[in-house]
Amino acid sequence: MTSKQLNMVQAINSTLDYALSKNDSVVLLGEDIGRAGGVFRVTEGLQAKYGSDRVIDTPLVELGIVGMAIGMALNGMRPIPEIQFQDFIFTAFDQIINQAAKLRYRSGGQFNVPMILRTPYGGGIKGGIYHSQSGEAYFAHTAGLTVISPSSAYDAKGLLISALEYEDPII
Repeated sequence: MTSKQLNMVQAINSTLDYALSKNDSVVLLGEDIGRAGGVFRVTEGLQAKYGSDRVIDTPLVELGIVGMAIGMALNGMRPIPEIQFQDFIFTAFDQIINQAAKLRYRSGGQFNVPMILRTPYGGGIKGGIYHSQSGEAYFAHTAGLTVISPSSAYDAKGLLISALEYEDPII
């Protein structure tokens, strides 16, 4: 048996491909994730394979991306929105903290938001002050929200596969 060494981008791309192929309710959405394949090419080839109804290019409005994903989740879909850089996630803070994370509790368990919000963070790309923040600590202290932070391609693949079955929002 041979094994294939994957980098982080390849691991996430192959897992998103797997998710889309196995579950028709999985939908990807975000800025430039379709035709362009995302800022790091994580979604490259997926819109061509699954169509623009399942791999959706959105406007440059993070609040709208997260809001759409919450609405999709409330209607039986399993959205995986992408925010290009974690630096820009803060415009969607209200949607994430006050809507997605709290909805299960506010509804007495009647509703849940099975959403996986993907966003790259931290340094390494020489992105300066607007492309290198690490804001995961803000979210880690929010009841109803799970934060995962893979440190390897192997972890990214495994955590993302597990997250696909989770019924509450994950960043």
